[in-house]
Amino acid sequence: MGGLKDAAGSPHYMGHRDRLRQKFREAGPAALHDYELLELILFRAIPRRDTKPVAKALLDRFGSFAEVLSAPDRLLMEIPGIGQSVVTELKLVQAAAFKFTSDQVKNRPVLSSWNAVLDHCRTTMAYNDIEQFRVIFLDKKNKLIADEVQQTGTVDHTPVYIREVVKRALELSASAIIMVHNHPSGDPTPSRADIDMTKQVADAAEPLGVILHDHIIVARSGHVSFRSLGLI
Repeated sequence: MGGLKDAAGSPHYMGHRDRLRQKFREAGPAALHDYELLELILFRAIPRRDTKPVAKALLDRFGSFAEVLSAPDRLLMEIPGIGQSVVTELKLVQAAAFKFTSDQVKNRPVLSSWNAVLDHCRTTMAYNDIEQFRVIFLDKKNKLIADEVQQTGTVDHTPVYIREVVKRALELSASAIIMVHNHPSGDPTPSRADIDMTKQVADAAEPLGVILHDHIIVARSGHVSFRSLGLI
């Protein structure tokens, strides 16, 4: 069956696509609903079908625009109408977001660009479905040397090897570090294990001339800073 067509004989969704693109051009992304932004992304991957039901199904399943982009490939492809081409488009947008926030941090004193650091951490980690531990290494002027994932764990635990964190800081001639990890549960509240590990890293690094500036936990519901909480 050919599906609904407009007066000119084109599929009904083609006019909708033109109107949505025009709305984006004229009013900007703030004027669009999340499902409409998803539709715009899906247009290229699904050229001959109405994308609105697919976009809404994605949001119903994962909850938000950011969570759709961060969802694992295997879960995305459980949604009817989603194949590898759609997953690739979504992951390209996610990669662009990662690149944008990363570039906002580069070549700038990190401590004076703290909101950019937080945006980068939230974008890259807050919606992951497994725990990840990363370290941001800084030079004497608090500029970024490296931003590296150190460990990847399970849904509620990531092993942190204190010696490896300090060793890597010395290899990079870093003067300071910021540790970051995510809580897939959605609650960024630090656990007792998080607090103990943070103190152990700080105690091991400081005699070697490496300062632990902060430990940030990110999650879907927000973030916490150990320094702000008085835990460092």
